[in-house]
Amino acid sequence: MADKSKNWFVRHKILTGILVLVVLGIVVSAADGGTDTSNNQANNSGSDTSASESQPAATTAKIGQAARDGKFEFTVTAFKCGATTLGENEFLREEAQGQFCVMDLMVKNIGDESQTFFSSEQKVKNDQGQEFSNDDAAELAINNNDVWLNEINPGNTAKGRVVFDVPADAKIVTAELHDSSFSNGVEVSLQ
Repeated sequence: MADKSKNWFVRHKILTGILVLVVLGIVVSAADGGTDTSNNQANNSGSDTSASESQPAATTAKIGQAARDGKFEFTVTAFKCGATTLGENEFLREEAQGQFCVMDLMVKNIGDESQTFFSSEQKVKNDQGQEFSNDDAAELAINNNDVWLNEINPGNTAKGRVVFDVPADAKIVTAELHDSSFSNGVEVSLQ
């Protein structure tokens, strides 16, 4: 008779091992789903692929122009810095540590299956090469923002704003946009 005081996983070591392998396979498979960079313009340029794997793509677009990374086509439609407070609702209002920069963005799924867009994968860089992450709380504070943990089906386009809290004197020059945390990304000039 099995010892009932032991954990199920301890009593069933073989099944636990198989379960661990299955979970690892699912995680690897899910991670692999975001690495499709066949549409990444940097990979199609004939440049050294080992360099493009570790570096984001060169600046390929400006505000209003489409740029592709993996299964997404990004279009930055506007970019503005300078706000120190965002949100009209007193409970969701956010104060910047420096200044808020708001990027209006359209994201189209150009792949064959649904893909999740994460605003946390998007970055901006200043003229000194410093990289800034998004501010989730500020994104929630903006009214009418389709906040960005968004499942986008093939052929569909989502619109929304990604917000960054940067130093008051920062000059933001580029955005680095990603279809997933595993992609090379594509840079868009914000000037």
